[in-house]
Amino acid sequence: MRSHNFENLDVWKRGCRLAVNVCVASHASKEFALKDQIVRSSISIPSNIAEGAERSSDADFSRFLGYSKGSCGELRTQLMIHHEVCRELGIQPFEGTSEMVEETREISKMLGAFIEKLASTT
Repeated sequence: MRSHNFENLDVWKRGCRLAVNVCVASHASKEFALKDQIVRSSISIPSNIAEGAERSSDADFSRFLGYSKGSCGELRTQLMIHHEVCRELGIQPFEGTSEMVEETREISKMLGAFIEKLASTT
């Protein structure tokens, strides 16, 4: 296995930035259950990348990248639900929700390409 320094990976950096953006945007929200789930899934994205990189094999790393990719889909879904709930209630969604949804799509693509790359080298 090649060593993977997760702190140098662009996908990890973007995942961290997304998690920070989600935490900041949701800070004042009173929707505690949905907010908590959104924050936790956002934090899972870079956390799973880091955990996988610290594992002892590319197969383990790939599996954790898959978990991270799953968290991207989970977060995207939760942000979309949040947006629709806010629309129906006539309140403002988190600032930057659309941009965060798009970022989950981009990070998911990056993770998919990384998983494919690892698979082709084993």
